[in-house]
Amino acid sequence: MRTRLDISCPPIGRAALPLGLACLALLHAGPAVTWLPPVRRRLPSIAGVGDPGHVALTFDDGPHPGSTPHFLDELGRLGCHATFFVLGELLERHEWLGRRIVAEGHELAVHGWRHGNPLLAPPGRLTAEIGRTADLVRAVGGRATWYRPPYGALSLEALLAARLRGLRPVLWTVWGRDWEAAATPGSVLATVAAGLRGGATVLLHDSDHASVPGSWRPALDALPALVERCRVMGLRVGPLREHGIAFP
Repeated sequence: MRTRLDISCPPIGRAALPLGLACLALLHAGPAVTWLPPVRRRLPSIAGVGDPGHVALTFDDGPHPGSTPHFLDELGRLGCHATFFVLGELLERHEWLGRRIVAEGHELAVHGWRHGNPLLAPPGRLTAEIGRTADLVRAVGGRATWYRPPYGALSLEALLAARLRGLRPVLWTVWGRDWEAAATPGSVLATVAAGLRGGATVLLHDSDHASVPGSWRPALDALPALVERCRVMGLRVGPLREHGIAFP
């Protein structure tokens, strides 16, 4: 008498499938915990902690012709430079503005091709888009050193893709919450000032591409007082390339 071969999955196998998927999801999203302030404090290089006599000034979501030139004009008046984390789709459309950023002594960095959440991207997209943006940034600005993901959400693929392209991931130590509809120059300054100290990396936005219309104006109007506060504290203000972040 022949015994029928049972090829169905045993109960333990079926139970292990959701567990395996959960482990993959955890690996994918695990680096995103660096968004949390307590985690960033334990990872100073990811947070952007640098030279205690320096503050790194960074802007996300540009370049946009309706707003970025105003920031460049104001930075020129203030006599300081910054790092601009650009979106590839905007830089491709406004390459002349990227060239102006570099010509005026500022630094271009990679924010991604579009402002999507890296945790929700299908496999392979981030690798292609980070590479495409890095190539464009280097074509326009001559170098690409830094990567900051939209929403500060580092996925495993984004982290590996950045490293593959020679980019250093960096988030921020303090932000201005300037993207909020209720933001004012006073609220932006107060929010930044609460965590402002030597070695800080400040996150602001030079575009409303991914936020409410006109949300860049409070950041622009807060900029003179912010730079003045840093100088009163005896701190130099400049781009990430001058910030002296120590990477392990």
